[in-house]
Amino acid sequence: MKIIASNHFLKFKKKSPPKLQLEIDNQVRKILENPDIGELKKGDLKGVRVHKFTFRSQLFLLSYEYKKDVLYLYTIGSHENFYKKLKRYLRE
Repeated sequence: MKIIASNHFLKFKKKSPPKLQLEIDNQVRKILENPDIGELKKGDLKGVRVHKFTFRSQLFLLSYEYKKDVLYLYTIGSHENFYKKLKRYLRE
């Protein structure tokens, strides 16, 4: 399976503390094992899934799409303005 990560995703991961980076890798592995784990979105975000996980009592959201054996990782971050940033990213 091929993984394609956006610049936004890679930049967030690079700036994160090492333990959060490991947790992000673990969550991506979970998504690879079961691509339907995330909540399927409707409306403007149709086709995009959002996987929620907590790290040190903070909620993080990871948006992705799974098409024909390719996993596209779009954005990751806290809930604040997450969907607004995701919509902006997908319009570009």
